[in-house]
Amino acid sequence: MAFKCGLISYAQGLIILLTTSMFAVGFAKTIVVGGTENWHFGFNYTNWAFQNSPMYLNDALVFKYDPPNGTTFPHNVYLLRDFRSFLDCDFRKAKMVANVTHGGGKGFKFVMKKWRPYYFACGEGAGFHCKTGMMKFAVFPLPRCHF
Repeated sequence: MAFKCGLISYAQGLIILLTTSMFAVGFAKTIVVGGTENWHFGFNYTNWAFQNSPMYLNDALVFKYDPPNGTTFPHNVYLLRDFRSFLDCDFRKAKMVANVTHGGGKGFKFVMKKWRPYYFACGEGAGFHCKTGMMKFAVFPLPRCHF
């Protein structure tokens, strides 16, 4: 005996939900952090994130930056713990998601899979890149609704 809810059964509703969820993932975008500027010291990523909002669940952020060499500064990507850590550029409980070599070539891809705020920053120079170089931004991905 199938549970009926209105005109469709529970099983039919579950299949529709799963199908639409998979369909919504197909609409996920790949976004290069900073656009043509990529990930570098002195660019305001907070403004960039605001201007490129909204972003959605399952969207991928791509961080592109040159690997360290004699003419470039090294960069990395940290996921900061909370808003206070973001404001203070406090890396004590942050998680490194990309080291100084991960941004080369096609870059490092980070997919926002959870509905929660994400706080990104460069931790190089003991937080100097975050504090002075404006290499930080926050994103709260929204659920993608398709009807």
